Amino acid sequence: MLFLYILSIISLAVQAIFVTLAIAAGMYYLAELVEEYSVMAKYVISWAVALTSVIHLGLILFEDLPLYLNALGLFQQLLHTVLLREFPVVRVTSLAFVAAVSSLVLHHYLALKYFGSVYYNYSEVLAYFTLCLWIVPFALFISLSANDYVLPTTDERQPLLLGDNNVVTDYLSRKSKRYSLLSFFSFAKESILPQRSKKAF
Repeated sequence: MLFLYILSIISLAVQAIFVTLAIAAGMYYLAELVEEYSVMAKYVISWAVALTSVIHLGLILFEDLPLYLNALGLFQQLLHTVLLREFPVVRVTSLAFVAAVSSLVLHHYLALKYFGSVYYNYSEVLAYFTLCLWIVPFALFISLSANDYVLPTTDERQPLLLGDNNVVTDYLSRKSKRYSLLSFFSFAKESILPQRSKKAF
């Protein structure tokens, strides 16, 4: 009995490693897709925002969830719509971004507090968190890496012609300093996984 219990613990650890690797591989693939097709990503995220808003309206009409949870959810979708105006450029210091992150944290707190006090099935709670809280912020988080390959435009907020810098050198200097999800995954792939050496014939 004890041996089987130890085996079950080892099995859970191995399964957790495999699930983590699968999620990381999926996020890497999605980040590459968003970089390649940023217009399509904006279209998909816009539909996700609209669908989440419809879900919140449906919860107001058909369920007895508190109104403040759904009102906060609708306010979040409004903030996400404001963030999508400049997509794929996301300025983390903008008021809309800070308000979106703050409302996401507040929404999590209020939802956890409510679902901790009122009994719902696990699948119902998971459905609320997945569709109403996580799907759009997760999509926006994945799409942060698309900002690295946006070409400079004439309506940049910082002047691009300072000193010896012009539009091209400014763009290339910003591009060389990549701190995104995709660059993190690329670094992890290069440092963790073994590299094959190419044979020259």
